[in-house]
Amino acid sequence: MAKAPKVVKEEPLETQLWKAADKLRKNIDAAEYKHVVLGLIFLKYISDAFEEHFAKLQAGEGEYAGADPEDKDEYQAENIFFVPAEARWSFLLAKAKQPEIGSFVDGAMDAIEKENTSLKGVLPKVFARQNLDPTSLGGLIDLVGNIALGDAKARSADVLGHVFEYFLGEFALAEGKQGGQFYTPRSIVELLVAMLEPYKGRVFDPCCGSGGMFVQSEKFVEEHQGRINDISIYGQESNQTTWRLAKMNLAIRGIDSSQVKWNNEGSFLNDAHKDLKADFIIANPPFNVSDWSGELLRTDGRWQYGTPPAGNANFAWLQHFIYHLSPTGKAGVVLAKGALTSKTSGEGEIRKNLVTDGNLMDCIVNLPAKLFLNTQIPAALWFMNHGRNNGHPRKNEILFIDARNLGHLINRRTRELSHRNYSDPHYKNHPISHSKTVFLSHQDVT
Repeated sequence: MAKAPKVVKEEPLETQLWKAADKLRKNIDAAEYKHVVLGLIFLKYISDAFEEHFAKLQAGEGEYAGADPEDKDEYQAENIFFVPAEARWSFLLAKAKQPEIGSFVDGAMDAIEKENTSLKGVLPKVFARQNLDPTSLGGLIDLVGNIALGDAKARSADVLGHVFEYFLGEFALAEGKQGGQFYTPRSIVELLVAMLEPYKGRVFDPCCGSGGMFVQSEKFVEEHQGRINDISIYGQESNQTTWRLAKMNLAIRGIDSSQVKWNNEGSFLNDAHKDLKADFIIANPPFNVSDWSGELLRTDGRWQYGTPPAGNANFAWLQHFIYHLSPTGKAGVVLAKGALTSKTSGEGEIRKNLVTDGNLMDCIVNLPAKLFLNTQIPAALWFMNHGRNNGHPRKNEILFIDARNLGHLINRRTRELSHRNYSDPHYKNHPISHSKTVFLSHQDVT
């Protein structure tokens, strides 16, 4: 009896694209190369959006009768970036095989920034560097140009947004420890958002990296048939290069990033949203930071539950988040597991005050090892709720979830939580649904 032919499963588009793009990388570091590739994907996205509206204006039908397709105001009115002629994808595609292609792309980035103030200082100009040979760059332009062909053309923004997000994760993996500084693994972000359920209100991340928390919040609203306009995002990032990635990541998703701010002092010394009271805070602050300028902030008004030690920022971050919560606000954050038990320099007293005086602690999730790219330090998720004093059914209890044995290895050093159906209203397939859970009273905890 003849054997049935072996079915070869076709790889997803983003995986095929990543392999092709990585092949063109040659001897360039992933940390540098990501700005080349992500910059081109972004350029393709805004050019596609521009060209689509350009065609409507050129046809001049209905409300567009008599419109000038080269009038910048026509695009601003529709929240579309204006792309000058020398920056359009068709122009660059025609130049892709020329040795000066790098200079053309850098020029395109400059021209776009000049015409769109919200992108000023955001776009990469790294395409004419000597270590990026013109042939590889031309190959990348061809590759990115094919992302939204055929049936995908009508939804090119979704496709390009998905590819951008996938590439961010792959570059973070390729960079390893350094990659973890701009990227929180997707499975952790999905879990935070699924547990917080940010349907409506102000979402804040004061250490926002490349903006993954915001993207996932918007996805959550869409998946639950909510209205995207019902949430607004606020963020801050101290690394300018990472902030640029966040601005592109959000723009390619059509998310307003006007309140995502950068300053190199960071959230403690220069809080960009001093008066903000957020409905949801979702964050992954750097673990156990010792040089957070704690000595300069001993009397800061944010330390409602005790002055954090100058040598460790964990409880400074927690209180910074609490300070920015609205009276009914909720927070889901990642912290080093040591923060659950440490008693050094008054940390134990601050933790006790959060539980007893503040009645803020809602849930702790003990995470498995090897989830993070930039550290092997064990971590936990902390969920806080400012509304626990207003008739909350578990007012004096904290839910503890032991998820240490969940997830699977994706390589020797990295684990991820298995992807589940977060849209299930009963969370039957939630990644923590089969983990050990226990409710403890405040007395048990303290």
